[in-house]
Amino acid sequence: MTAAPKGAPASWHPTACILCECNCGLEVEVGGEDGRRLVRIRGDKAHPISEGYACEKPSRLDYYQNDSARLTRPLRRRPDGSFEEIDWETAIREVAERLRAIRDAHGGESIFYYGGGGQGNHLPAAYSRTLRAVLGMRYRSNALAQEKTGEAWVSGRMLGTFTRSDFEHCEVGVFLGKNPWFSHGLPRARVTLRELARDPDRCLIVIDPRRTETAELADVHLQVSPGGDAWLLAAMFAALVQEDRLADDWIEAHCDGLETVRPHFAALPIAEYCARAGVPESQVRAAARRIADARSVAFFEDLGVQMNRHSTLVSYLHRLLVYGTGNYGRPGSAHPVTSLQPLLTMGSGERDERSPVTGARIISGLVPCNVIPEEILTDHPRRFRAMFVEAANPAHSLADGPRMREALEALDLLVVVDVALTETARLADYVLPVATQFEKAEATFFNFEFPRNAFHLRRALLDPPEGLFPEAELHARLAEAMGVMPRDAVDALREAWLDGREAFRRGFFTRLAEDPRFLALAPVVLYRAIGDRLPAGYAEAAALWGVAQIAAQRIPDSLRRAGLGGAAGEDPGEALFDAMLASDHGFVFAVDDWSDCLARIATPNGRIQLALPELFEELDGLAQGARLDRDPEFPLVLSAGERRSFTANTILRDPGWRRKDAHGALRISPADAARLGLADGGPARLVTRRGEARVRIEVSDRMQPGHVSLPNGTGLAHPAAGDRGGIAPNELTRLEDRDPIAGTPWHKSTAARLEAV
Repeated sequence: MTAAPKGAPASWHPTACILCECNCGLEVEVGGEDGRRLVRIRGDKAHPISEGYACEKPSRLDYYQNDSARLTRPLRRRPDGSFEEIDWETAIREVAERLRAIRDAHGGESIFYYGGGGQGNHLPAAYSRTLRAVLGMRYRSNALAQEKTGEAWVSGRMLGTFTRSDFEHCEVGVFLGKNPWFSHGLPRARVTLRELARDPDRCLIVIDPRRTETAELADVHLQVSPGGDAWLLAAMFAALVQEDRLADDWIEAHCDGLETVRPHFAALPIAEYCARAGVPESQVRAAARRIADARSVAFFEDLGVQMNRHSTLVSYLHRLLVYGTGNYGRPGSAHPVTSLQPLLTMGSGERDERSPVTGARIISGLVPCNVIPEEILTDHPRRFRAMFVEAANPAHSLADGPRMREALEALDLLVVVDVALTETARLADYVLPVATQFEKAEATFFNFEFPRNAFHLRRALLDPPEGLFPEAELHARLAEAMGVMPRDAVDALREAWLDGREAFRRGFFTRLAEDPRFLALAPVVLYRAIGDRLPAGYAEAAALWGVAQIAAQRIPDSLRRAGLGGAAGEDPGEALFDAMLASDHGFVFAVDDWSDCLARIATPNGRIQLALPELFEELDGLAQGARLDRDPEFPLVLSAGERRSFTANTILRDPGWRRKDAHGALRISPADAARLGLADGGPARLVTRRGEARVRIEVSDRMQPGHVSLPNGTGLAHPAAGDRGGIAPNELTRLEDRDPIAGTPWHKSTAARLEAV
């Protein structure tokens, strides 16, 4: 849609939040003096999952859409380091030429792709596949490699598929390193938490070093010492083994490997492990018994443990508790996920792929973020020489900001696609500005609900400013500039679309059968062929036609149960695509049944694999290893990136959006503040092995002694920031602080000290 005429009455339109994975349905009142303001925002009651729920954060989304520092023209770096505006024809031609030159000289493997998404911005990833394929860009990464690859590695080997849990119906809910009161992660999070906490027959268990808002609701708060989660979970599972409380009959029917796992826990010194975890043994045993005795238990692990020490091992121990108590495949427990487009590969037999310089393990196709600088800052012949960064900001969001910036500056070419001059864009050779998420059709593939799962394709709320366009158009122009766009295929498919879906589908698959390489070009071909023939505001959804065809082959029964493709002669792929275009508020695309869960275990023999021998050495090493390597010079543990009421992903760059905690204060316990002579609201110097920063202190009884925390989403350069920008946490984190299996960072466990100023 175009902007509302100046002075015209405001109007409401359906869309979705773009600040966390839940992507709650919203209704937005568009208006204001220029007709482009997001005047008011409310939850969309017609959305099939969020049902009108929304937290406080999306009410401030106008700070994103109408940021005063938005880019509107392509930028090229001059030899002196400054930027100059250039026209789009020049920008596209030069970027295409320079990318091809690096490919021809050093191979496509030397060009690294980072990004391709965001919390509500997934369609660019579909179109970027063409660029990556044409250039032979083998290596890539994104934010998932900072968080979820350890979990993916464990899930793939144990179950062969990705799982979530049913908190709406569970008897016991367990949150591990997660504060869903602010980080959400499940639909209608606060409603679900209150219902769980208020029911006397149900139990809420929270495992977290802080007394979080969720922990305050909990029946049981296992206030683990920072970095002690592996000892705590090992003690809990050992209690089940030693007290003979495992679900033996269920395990015998559905699992392999318990006889290999059991000896590692049969003689484990529970009391000693509880002491190292910092939780009383009686409380640990009671929580383990409550889990074992419940008819159903839902678990959720998140960044508090996934960005912490022993993170992959913790993912494994967590799942031993899940499957060891039989909490899979029944209401209120863990379940497989039916997604339109899986975000992580979960194959139990995933090949052992490694990065070219450091040999780091690549999980789900993603290079670990903490090794990216090492893959660049070397004279190795296979080093990364160029990067294409899309809808991401690695200079700010990845560990060791100074080293990351050094690596980006050392590249032969850095191209950044974004709406703002981000910290990464400031280092780029070319900055290509694009439409915002509300100026194009957009969607998310974070579809994790069960048994009814929904998808929401959002129509463009506004036209982009003159001269700007979405990533779909950008990738189509790059393909044309590189001379790879098959114009004959585009023209043929445009004509076939007018002849009906059957003719179009036949023409597409005939072309694919004749030339398998056509698949790589399909996203931009579809965009050129049918984008302008889709309903207004939906052009960028063209690539979803292909997604719908694949889904129809992969999950036909789920679609049919949702009423898609069930009628005689109705093609399920076409029915799914039509439903996407017809459902402004989202729609249920998949309906599953709990009885199907066991059949969807995707290991080679269809049984859950409890034994992961690759982790046994680290598991057994807990008996001798210290919880943390104590250094008297750095006696505190810093959690770099705490979720708070007004923190979110960094697309909200203007700190004016934050109604609370504008400076991003460092939280510290009263005992530590008194010991160090620090006053609430006063200044201090925070020092780590990587760097230091001046911080403002917030004395909080939520913190335990020895533990301090900084919020996420702060420290962004912005003209309106002044002294309110806060601290960029990754100025204080190190590359070498990472998980030995997945390479995920230890952002929640950084050695630090505080000094009075």
